[in-house]
Amino acid sequence: VYDDRTYTFIMKTAPASELIKKAAGIKKGSGKALTEKVGSITTEQLREIAEKKMSDLSANSIEAAMNTIKGTARNMGIEIKD
Repeated sequence: VYDDRTYTFIMKTAPASELIKKAAGIKKGSGKALTEKVGSITTEQLREIAEKKMSDLSANSIEAAMNTIKGTARNMGIEIKD
């Protein structure tokens, strides 16, 4: 909020975990991500999510953004299939 009572509001994209859940068709991630897998997404879906999130991530390339999203998916118990 500025002194003249105006403000700037920036809309970001949805959180990566929400985009992953939507792509996998699940309601929530796994509580035991390393042992219990709850769904899977394809590499193409992973690339689409990374392209949507590219403006919000600090990654310099699409491959780096995909690795970031892949880590989020792994922590949710989502497998990445080719």
